[in-house]
Parts: sequence; structure tokens; C-alpha cells
Amino acid sequence: MSELGEGMTAPRFDLPRDGGGNVSLDDLAGKIVVLYFYPKDDTSGCTTEAVDFTAMAEDFAKAGAVVVGMSPDSVKAHDKFVAKHGLGVILASDEDKTTLEAYGVWTEKSMYGRTYMGVERSTFLIDRDGKIARVWRKVKVKGHAAEVLDAVRAL
Repeated sequence: MSELGEGMTAPRFDLPRDGGGNVSLDDLAGKIVVLYFYPKDDTSGCTTEAVDFTAMAEDFAKAGAVVVGMSPDSVKAHDKFVAKHGLGVILASDEDKTTLEAYGVWTEKSMYGRTYMGVERSTFLIDRDGKIARVWRKVKVKGHAAEVLDAVRAL
């Protein structure tokens, strides 16, 4: 499968989310969706990213966007993460990694000479028509949420 890029249809998903229930791309049809993928709840970079998106959640909403974070963590882990840090974004749980694979973010990584599978921190901006408007791969957390908000406002 080729790498997802701008102008392509965003792969659909329907996954359990924090707080109960599900979140699906179909349910968000007609809205701008910021879909960010992160490796693990309650780790330093992932916490900073979630807190940054939460701090700007109202600005994203005013711009017509919904922010959804996704990782392979369980809903229970997401609920603890949300409660601990007062997060205000949707967190989807993809424990079987189907959506992570569909977006090409479940990749081989290496650290200290050891290779393993993990989530490549990435963000996909999906327009109101369900098309990918922008992709950020190998995201550096600092300033990322603000950069995404600028891109949302430019749509």
C-alpha cells in the first residue's frame, strides 16, 4: 500500500474512546478532523502533545475542527490519562492496530540498537469532505499543536 498523502481519502475508523462509546470518521463527517497518532499514554512527549492540543481545543472548535488522538492503549488507560491531566480531546483506542496500520503509522522503530514495532508520532488533517489536507510525520511535539491550528484555519 502506498503512503497516504494530501488529496487522498482518509481511511475510515470506528473505535472505542475515552469516557465510553465510540468515535468514528463517519460520525465526524462534515467537520474538519485533526487526527493525531501518539505512542503511549502518560509518557512525557505524549502528555505534552495532549496537553497542548487541550489548551487549544476551544480555538480548534471555533475553527470548525475536532481533535482526536489515537494510540494502541486501552480505553481504561485513556480514561486514567484524561483524568490525570484534565485532557479535553477525544482519545481513541486502537488496540488491534488496524487503523494505525491503515494510516501507515504502525512502523518499525529502533532504539539503542533494538528494533521493535511502534507508533510513529504523526498528524493527519482531514477536511470536511473526508480528504487528507495535510500530513505531518515524525512530529516534534514543541509548537506542533499551534502549527496544526494554523493549517486548520487556512482550510
